[in-house]
This record gives sequence, C-alpha cells and structure tokens, in this order.
Amino acid sequence: MELSEILKPSAVKSIGQSVSKKRLLQELSALAAELYDIDENTAFDALQERESLGPTGVGEGIAIPHARIEGLKSVVAVFFRLEKPMEYDSVDRIPVDLIFTLFAPMDSGVDHLKALAVVSRLLRQPSVRAKLRANDDPSVLYTILTEVNASKAA
Repeated sequence: MELSEILKPSAVKSIGQSVSKKRLLQELSALAAELYDIDENTAFDALQERESLGPTGVGEGIAIPHARIEGLKSVVAVFFRLEKPMEYDSVDRIPVDLIFTLFAPMDSGVDHLKALAVVSRLLRQPSVRAKLRANDDPSVLYTILTEVNASKAA
C-alpha cells in the first residue's frame, strides 16, 4: 500500500497549534469530512471512541489516531504537522506534533492494518521525522510522506 493511494495532497496541513486533543480530533474530522465525504460527527465520534480504548500517541512526538467508519469505501488519511507540540497522552509522555489520521471502512481488516503498518514504519524513521519537522509547506510535507514510502517499497 502506498500512502499516495490514501492521502490527498489537500489532506496535508501545517497548523500553528491546537488547544486540546478533543479540538485536534474535531479539526481532523472536519478536514476528512470536507475531502472524503465522511460525516464529520461520525468521524469525530469514532476517533473519540478509539481514543477511549487507549491513546494513539505512539511516542517520539507522533500520534496515529484511527477509526473505522460505516459506509466508507476505502482507507483514507489526513496529516497535520503542528508548529507547537501538544499534550496527547502519548506512551512516552512526549507532546505530539506529527499526527497521521486514518479512517477505514468497517470491514477493511487487512487494509486498515496495512495502512497502520506503513504509517508506523515511515514515521519511525528519525530522518523522516526530522524532514517533516523542518518544513511547514503542505506540498513539501506531502512529498516527504509519499516519496519516502515509494522509495522504500521499490
């Protein structure tokens, strides 16, 4: 699975900060609703429900919130880079600034897991994290996210 298949260039944003985790999840849901024809409230509720099972802050300043959505046809993604890291209840207690959100169909078991694995592998790379943190242009961020993944698969 290539990230370019699930992430639109317009789904990549660099924002100053978010006031809370709840507000961040609302902003991610709003963008997903706008770009992927997902109901905003459904997306937000699904993300909140997933967070209640355990925080999706995976460490190193990264969060990978994800949820399954009824009626969605394929896995889709939204990426935010925060200029000011925020508390997120991450496993290592480090505030997050790189948030890669995945929305998957209810019955997308393998595709959802593949997408999580691809994102996790990519963001585990210190060089990728450094490049993402050094750039605030959404088109550059998109290129970093999609070209690194493509070159690793080749």
